[in-house]
Amino acid sequence: MERASLFEGKYRIDSEGFLTNPIEWDEEFARAMAPRVKIEGELTPKHWEVIRFIRDYFTDEGVCPLIYQTCRQTRLRLNDLRTLFPTGYLRGACRLAGITYRHGYLPLAWTDAFRGGAREAAGEKSYHVNAQGFLLDSLEWDEEFAAGQARQLKVPGGLSAEHWKVIQYLRESFHRTGEVPTVYETCEVNGIDLDELERLFPDGYHRGAIRIAGLRAL
Repeated sequence: MERASLFEGKYRIDSEGFLTNPIEWDEEFARAMAPRVKIEGELTPKHWEVIRFIRDYFTDEGVCPLIYQTCRQTRLRLNDLRTLFPTGYLRGACRLAGITYRHGYLPLAWTDAFRGGAREAAGEKSYHVNAQGFLLDSLEWDEEFAAGQARQLKVPGGLSAEHWKVIQYLRESFHRTGEVPTVYETCEVNGIDLDELERLFPDGYHRGAIRIAGLRAL
């Protein structure tokens, strides 16, 4: 079976190319998906080290590992990860591993309560969010939403000028291009490294920064 046809029936994937059920993953899925995430040639041992760490972490912990955890475990700097997975951590490495931040994101009781476009209050105002707490319509976003999300995520010390710089960049870039910037782009434009990003958004790039900015990567 040619790689182009592997996704026609063998694997159930969503519109973004992510497996809908991570249990269906196998190594052939990763190999077939690699060209779609701009990886040329065969997957190297370092690619497989990252992919297998993501898979093993999900098996053990029930959630997708944060980029910080993956880079520390595999001894990669952000630029190293960018060389291996040019389309991004979520849209590259995690996609090949068959995992997204939506898999095992929150306890079932919590997600059931918010399923179906629930409304989440921030002070006196309420917002339409999905089961993972992400804003359904980025146009509903305001600074009050961001502050409320930061409190929920227990961002140390609340939102500082450094946080707002990243948040405003994410929103301005999204409304200019129609796409959420990769973690590589965000760090480069804002002059920060992965350690600094972790200090600002300890819950992760997608589950922290992007969520607070009222955007969704998927």
